[in-house]
Amino acid sequence: MQKSSLLFIGILLTACSVQAADTVAPPDNTAVNQRDRSGQTLTPGNQSESKNDIKLDATVRRAVVAQAGISTAGQNIKIMTQDGRVTLRGPVKDEAERASIEKTVRQVAGNASVDNQLEVK
Repeated sequence: MQKSSLLFIGILLTACSVQAADTVAPPDNTAVNQRDRSGQTLTPGNQSESKNDIKLDATVRRAVVAQAGISTAGQNIKIMTQDGRVTLRGPVKDEAERASIEKTVRQVAGNASVDNQLEVK
């Protein structure tokens, strides 16, 4: 009887701890989602279909991914090109990575045509 009571208490405690873990607030990206739906910021759906923009976008992506020491987050940033203007969005590891990515993109795309909206997380 005592073993079954201990087993029951163990199961109950496990269930309570699992339930408590489920009640922890999940990461909240509501503000980002609202910003992206507002139509005031570019999203990958805004990528231009012109051959020149697609080519520039691909060249920029290859240059970013080829950078030595770049984090997975840095490799997965959003890169959108419209009318020769490249917009960068998404999280990066630190300020040094943000600056490094921007420098690389400016070398590929030109200084005047880069909008760096990368966020350090």
